[in-house]
Amino acid sequence: MRRSTPLLIPILVLALAQAGCYTPQGGLMPASTGALTYYSTADEPKTVALIDMRNGENVFEMKIPIGKQLVMNFVADGGDDPVYSPDLMKYEIMEIGTQVGSLQNSVTVPDAYSRRIDVFMRQGERYEAPEANRPLRTDEMADRPEGWTPQGGKADYRPDPMKTYD
Repeated sequence: MRRSTPLLIPILVLALAQAGCYTPQGGLMPASTGALTYYSTADEPKTVALIDMRNGENVFEMKIPIGKQLVMNFVADGGDDPVYSPDLMKYEIMEIGTQVGSLQNSVTVPDAYSRRIDVFMRQGERYEAPEANRPLRTDEMADRPEGWTPQGGKADYRPDPMKTYD
């Protein structure tokens, strides 16, 4: 047991470092080469686009569903074309707050010097005024019981609390 412990610790550290942490702030050790995370909320629905700077082509675009996050990680020299798309972008849509997980989707992309990430805010949910002919609430004057009217009634009488202890 004592001999396997020194081997177990570096293996665990490597496993945790490989998995990474997915947060908008960059996780435990943020770097521009680490995973990028974008949240989409009801107040700020987002669309993320990856642009090829050489020709302005839209290489990748994702409308992130509300309540989800997009996690992207770039792998240098993982692409299929050494000139036009030498890097590989792995990505996944996850629930907001997911910090660990595998990125199952991938697409080949231009190198780091030839790509740009644009983040757009979509139109959020709009407020709609209530219908004019909606059913009235029970606190409307016509719907109040007899004891709730300004004229009063049996349920409207309460003894004066100031005279209770006299």
